[in-house]
Amino acid sequence: MKLRHTVACLALALAACKAPTPPAPADKPAPAATPTQPAAAATTAAAPANREQPTLAIDTLDGKRFDLASRRGKWVVVNFWATWCGPCLKEMPALSALDTMREHIDVVGLAYEDTTKEEMQAFLKKHPVSYPIALVDVYDPPKDFETPVGLPTTYLIGPDGKVAKRFLGPVEPHDIEAAIAAAGGPAAPKEG
Repeated sequence: MKLRHTVACLALALAACKAPTPPAPADKPAPAATPTQPAAAATTAAAPANREQPTLAIDTLDGKRFDLASRRGKWVVVNFWATWCGPCLKEMPALSALDTMREHIDVVGLAYEDTTKEEMQAFLKKHPVSYPIALVDVYDPPKDFETPVGLPTTYLIGPDGKVAKRFLGPVEPHDIEAAIAAAGGPAAPKEG
């Protein structure tokens, strides 16, 4: 009985951050159905994006343009998230600190949900971050990245513009810094 209760609770927790498959309006086809990825722990994959060297040029909520190509020479963390995703909200302060504290790392948040610019700006007033946030159309997500099937989904892009690592589920700064060091980038500074 206890095992059945634990399994049921785990299933509910994993379902909480499943990326939405929105109903298709009359003028847009529904996104393709894909299997759910667990959101409880970060995992990695070797071939994370649809392209080895993805492009991403998107308007951010602060009225600026984020262009991945202009970030060559830096490590870039591309984080798909949503306001309704508990693990996403939990990792936001850590990603913000990483963006602020590491000169060689830039972070961009891609809000993967059907909401308005005004609603997102109101949300970010209560949950501020140091990195730019862009709204992603769930019916037309960035073509060079896989459509998220679970949130958060995070990509680490190397200074050469190529995908170095993909994380499924929550990610900690030490995971990102370890992936950077493993790919030949600078190691994280020692604490203490």
